[in-house]
Amino acid sequence: MSQTPPSPDVDHPVFRLLEIMDRLRDPDGGCAWDLEQTFATIAPYTVEEAYEVADAIERGDLKDLKEELGDLLFQVAFHARMAAEQGAFDFADVATAISDKMIRRHPHVFGDEGHRTAGEQTVAWETLKQQERAGKERHGILDDVPVGLPALTRAVKLSKRAARVGFVWPSVKEVLDKLDEEVAELKAEVAGGDIEKLRGELGDVLFVIANLARTLDIEPEDALRATNAKFVRRFGFIEDALAERGKTPEMSDLAEMDALWDEAKAAEKG
Repeated sequence: MSQTPPSPDVDHPVFRLLEIMDRLRDPDGGCAWDLEQTFATIAPYTVEEAYEVADAIERGDLKDLKEELGDLLFQVAFHARMAAEQGAFDFADVATAISDKMIRRHPHVFGDEGHRTAGEQTVAWETLKQQERAGKERHGILDDVPVGLPALTRAVKLSKRAARVGFVWPSVKEVLDKLDEEVAELKAEVAGGDIEKLRGELGDVLFVIANLARTLDIEPEDALRATNAKFVRRFGFIEDALAERGKTPEMSDLAEMDALWDEAKAAEKG
């Protein structure tokens, strides 16, 4: 089963992409590596490409973003092709499904409903998603939060879903109190040295941090990504300063590097 072209125009860029994908997966003359792949083996590449899209956006590099979006689109074509081989669905089905969903979830644009503010649309979107979930076989509130999400992102989604039914700390203060409690438990396990208990307590701390981010309406992945960039920037300052002294980090010590870190921090604040 080959993928249905999006248009009778054979020069259409999407048609060309699907033709390339068909050739790569053709048992007669296709690419050996591509032919060996499955949904499971390709999934990590799909996640990686999504992150690279986010990275290009973070850097404000539109040229790179175009390329990364192409890589991500190729992942969609790859999964659709494998599904088509199994007779499940094809690329056209994927495009039709998302088009139908967007129309269904935007009745104020494509239907008769009146104008919605962004806040009203968010509430309506969640209501429609709940109705869609109710029509599926799984009915647990947390059932369809994807397991494959980054753990921190999934923690936020799990807590958001639970919060909708009232399972939530009422205020930031109570979340912070819970964080203090979990950190105290972590400290106790650090003294004990049991790695499995430590892992559990550290996970509890991170989950409360995810709840705190949700309560503050801050995306924790974005916050951590910014801190990662800050760390890279400041450590680069340390390396440059040491190089001016004819040294490398390996030739330095913590006291010297910590002092340079403070200089980098002060320079940024200044």
